[in-house]
Amino acid sequence: MLLSFFMMPLHSVNRHYPTALAEDVEAFKLADELGFEEAWIGEHYSADIEQISSPLMFLAHMAPQTKRIKLGTGVLPLPLYHPVMAASHIALLDHLAPGRLLLGIGTGGLGSDFEVFGMENADRTAMMLDSIEIMKKIWASDPPYDIPGKFWDVKLSKSYWPDLGVGILPKTLTKPHPPLAVSVSSPYSGSMRVAARNDFMPISANFVASWVVKTHWETYCDELAKLGKTPDGSKWRVARSIHVADTDEEAERLVKTAGGAYDWYYDYMYQVYERMGAGALLAPFRDTDPATITHEMVRDNFVIYGSPETVTRKILALREEVGPFGTLMMTSHEWTDKPAMRRSMELLAKRVMPAVNAALGENMPAMAV
Repeated sequence: MLLSFFMMPLHSVNRHYPTALAEDVEAFKLADELGFEEAWIGEHYSADIEQISSPLMFLAHMAPQTKRIKLGTGVLPLPLYHPVMAASHIALLDHLAPGRLLLGIGTGGLGSDFEVFGMENADRTAMMLDSIEIMKKIWASDPPYDIPGKFWDVKLSKSYWPDLGVGILPKTLTKPHPPLAVSVSSPYSGSMRVAARNDFMPISANFVASWVVKTHWETYCDELAKLGKTPDGSKWRVARSIHVADTDEEAERLVKTAGGAYDWYYDYMYQVYERMGAGALLAPFRDTDPATITHEMVRDNFVIYGSPETVTRKILALREEVGPFGTLMMTSHEWTDKPAMRRSMELLAKRVMPAVNAALGENMPAMAV
């Protein structure tokens, strides 16, 4: 099992923007130093608490500050981009971070973003698929272009002057293009079927219960069976909120601190889902009465926490429950206690994951912390 890092990012309201950005940069650099395989970051425009308006720009900033970690957009909301712009920006980053770019694509996930872009009623899934097909054609061919799409048409012939280098769109360094991924969250998500049909890497979100994650694998397998293909768990990433401390008591105390990093996060997610009229999606168990759900209940069931030994056991139990995911994505949370959050990442990378892989039969030597 590989270990990666996922950053929404999510910071408390009115957090000093430069301080929050510096924290995000430091977390990415630490993940690289600790040997995390990947680091992903999201994109939002109209949220004071999620102030990364361009994961491409952020990852370009991180590329020279990291050495080996793969850098992922988690995700790039393609309906908000013209395909030519997205294809060109992606190609640029693929050259700036050679061999390290992972391209998570999606429809977007924030209602206020949809509103401000005038896309509340748009068929964003269809737009995402239309966009990626157009971009693939741009990356795979040379002008002149006449690429018809459902939402965009790409034409370039009148000003194509190859002797002057005019009319040339950039190609990705990675051939045919960087690996593609999509995020999924709802039970039996249709996005898992999209992933199966298009050979995208699926990423199960951290803000859903394990029983929901299990339906993702079931849906993925069902769709691949229809296509006559065999599912490959190594392509599947599962994101979880994880906190590791030296003792169970220390971990529990931090996770359950009122207003702390994890408590605030799940209080926020609970309020968002309630205002959307979708609180039932946070049910910790299939038979949970939606009327009984509290943010504390969600927090305590969604966060994997404890000592290295306890977290190892919980991760193995999660994989046994939901299916054979190949990559565990540790979700970042605000560094309200910076030493404790850094220590958690260190213990996960150097103590927990070697123990997990030893139990799974993989050879990963433990490292002293």
